[in-house]
Amino acid sequence: MPTALRLRTIVSAPFEENSYVVGRESGNEVVVIDPGFEPDLILEFVRDEGLNVVGILNTHGHADHIAGNTMLKEAFPEAPLIIGHGDAPMLTNPELNLSASFGLEVVSPPADRLVTEGETVDIAGLELSVLEIPGHSPGHVVFVYRGLQTVVFGGDVLFRGSIGRTDFPGGSFETLARGIRQKLWILPAETVVYPGHGPATTIGHERLMNPFVAGDS
Repeated sequence: MPTALRLRTIVSAPFEENSYVVGRESGNEVVVIDPGFEPDLILEFVRDEGLNVVGILNTHGHADHIAGNTMLKEAFPEAPLIIGHGDAPMLTNPELNLSASFGLEVVSPPADRLVTEGETVDIAGLELSVLEIPGHSPGHVVFVYRGLQTVVFGGDVLFRGSIGRTDFPGGSFETLARGIRQKLWILPAETVVYPGHGPATTIGHERLMNPFVAGDS
């Protein structure tokens, strides 16, 4: 039965990356999506609220979206770490996850589960559909929740008025734009997109107004 979401956005410095704590409005089980460089803020919140993290989801493998995996996994060792199959090598390789480029050495635990297009992640009382939308990274996925309102946890695919960078290794503007148009534009206009950076937006707004991918073709 459709249910309302409990959702908290936690912004991590230095890249102003959005981490999301998500669960059913009733109950204390939650997932953390894209824990960034300040996982202590996430842990403080879940402990203050009496929440139990039962899953760690990564939309992709860039450092600012996986930097908190280790601390979350240490705090909640039974919570599976889930990422798209195409970005799995980035978790444990600082060159691939781009942290080495910033003089850092971000190394995450390996994934417990790899997901592909069309799979469903059933966790914390939620059903999250997996869509593969590469172009920002080779194996980028987004997680779609169809409840009282359709919601997309989109990582660095689609932003308010922009899209993810495509100049990183494995990036492609054409691939990213095609994925957005073929897989996101078909969702209801009122679908809320919670991106990896910046404010939330809607599919309807971006389909009409986004300067990079507006329109149907």
